[in-house]
Amino acid sequence: MPESTSLRDRYLALIDKIVEITLKGQIRSKEQVYQMLVQDIGTGTGEIFERCFGERLDATENQLKNEKDEIKQAKANRTFRALKTIQGEWERWQKDNRVSSAIASAIQQILTAESNSRLLTLFQVIDPNKELPLTLDQLQQLAKSLHQQMLQTSNPETERDLQQITSGIAKGLESWQRLEPELVGWIYQPQQLGFGASPEQNGPWAFWAKKVKSPFPHALLQTIAIGESIVELAAKQSSLELGALVELAIILQCLQRALATWFDKQVYDSKVSTKASISTYITFSVIWSQLASGFNNSSTKSGEQFANACFQVTLQILRAFSQREYFPLYGGIFASFDGKSLRHTLEYLDEPLRRVEGTQAKARILTLLGYSMGAMGAYERAILLHKEALEIARLEDDKACEVANLNHISRNYVSGKNYQEAINYSQRALIMARQAGERQGEANALANLGYSEVFQARQLEDVEPEVYESAIGYLEQGLLLSEKLGDRQSQAFCSSSLGIAKIALKNSESAIEYLVKGWQAAQFSGDLYLQGLNLAYLAQAYYSINELEKAIFAGSLGMYTLEQIGAMEWRQSAGLLTILRGQMGAESFKESLAKSRSQIIPAIGVDGYDYIPELLEKYQQSI
Repeated sequence: MPESTSLRDRYLALIDKIVEITLKGQIRSKEQVYQMLVQDIGTGTGEIFERCFGERLDATENQLKNEKDEIKQAKANRTFRALKTIQGEWERWQKDNRVSSAIASAIQQILTAESNSRLLTLFQVIDPNKELPLTLDQLQQLAKSLHQQMLQTSNPETERDLQQITSGIAKGLESWQRLEPELVGWIYQPQQLGFGASPEQNGPWAFWAKKVKSPFPHALLQTIAIGESIVELAAKQSSLELGALVELAIILQCLQRALATWFDKQVYDSKVSTKASISTYITFSVIWSQLASGFNNSSTKSGEQFANACFQVTLQILRAFSQREYFPLYGGIFASFDGKSLRHTLEYLDEPLRRVEGTQAKARILTLLGYSMGAMGAYERAILLHKEALEIARLEDDKACEVANLNHISRNYVSGKNYQEAINYSQRALIMARQAGERQGEANALANLGYSEVFQARQLEDVEPEVYESAIGYLEQGLLLSEKLGDRQSQAFCSSSLGIAKIALKNSESAIEYLVKGWQAAQFSGDLYLQGLNLAYLAQAYYSINELEKAIFAGSLGMYTLEQIGAMEWRQSAGLLTILRGQMGAESFKESLAKSRSQIIPAIGVDGYDYIPELLEKYQQSI
């Protein structure tokens, strides 16, 4: 307290001195005032100066209002002008010293934090979502300042923590220097673009692991590369030091931000770059969430501290992702993941979201999770997630997200055969979308409304043909609008809905036309669920007109795609293929499948093609 009090007196005296020499005509320029501020205001003490200046300005303004003596009022006016000059140069000082102030504030936060929450505090300090996030040079400055504080402290616990943090930052920046020149070198390897690559494909993780020397970061990258469990790796860390996690945070944060920036700039192929950008955000958030889950189960005494810090980073990445213009309000997380990763992705992202209050970011991530849950057949769980997202979006006034969740709820009610509720929600979505000018939401609402009405009509007897015509009209309007918008995701959805509706109306030729368009649009948007769904119904349409080889091709590819992302509709294709194999005979079926081999392998690889017979056996054993 004495230091704070003397600093206050010093700053009040400084303000009074500048005013006094201004009134005496001894201030020749604003620069002179600025240099006095630079010389006398200490880093990290700006708030104290701000309060002192506020006191003097308030007092002068009150004097101007209440002073009746003309001479004293004239002096108060000159004082006020002098204070306004100080205010202008103080704002300049703040701008010029913002970085120093931010670093000083960060140091203060880290020093005053309890030892068991110091890592969490550090991760909050280096949050890339801040208005002015720390650059790598500023991060280095932070480490140097923390090192100075470490030399001055007499607390052994604080000294140990600061040593670990400064060492971790230094090693992290050193590792990044080795990684940065070859950030995207893995892309030019003979492999498929994406984060689900196997070690044989020389995927990014194995490529990066070779560049990182430190034990734990290297072990993590290698674990991902060979497809082993991140959770188990983290759980086994009984003696991991805080510095290793700091180093890992620097490495992964630099990788994630640099990759997202690089992909965002690849305008030559928006399909690939957008998919890769989405993949980047989701992949890194899941890695951090898996680390958190593992540390929660570890025997190390720092397990809880590490887990909380990792969940914090997960949320930071999701928050950044939710603000990107390509955030998939009408897509799912499996657009970027191989099937094995998806199995646990939902639960890993669900857990950190429980730790945060309602925000726009939370509403959008819940929308993503709900879509993915619906694709996996968990319709009731999906509806709950979408309703939670709907409430938050409404409070945050996020109209696009609100309309999207009304649409998703409608679609899930269709899947659960509750057609009246589906119609109700799609009508609400349509009205709101039109009021808000949300064209993508309008296209989806039209498709939902038409789709719901087709299936409701099929449940009823003696339905007038006009009912179907009206429903198909909504679907066609939705498709036309999505085509005008150039929105491939909505085109895929609307075409798929039209195709399925045409199958329901026993118009297979027309259904095939729409389902092929839907499949192509879904391939462009990268939505594996819509790809698989279109293929599943395409197989059904081809079967109904006795185009058996085409039915086997579409059914096999659709079955594999849907099974890999955990969508229950894989069984629909498996059932159709089983019927076909029974009708044709095993050998003829095998020959027909072989004819499609050259078309299937580019999509799912040799391993995927070889897995098709195994899937059919798996289906038969389950019925």
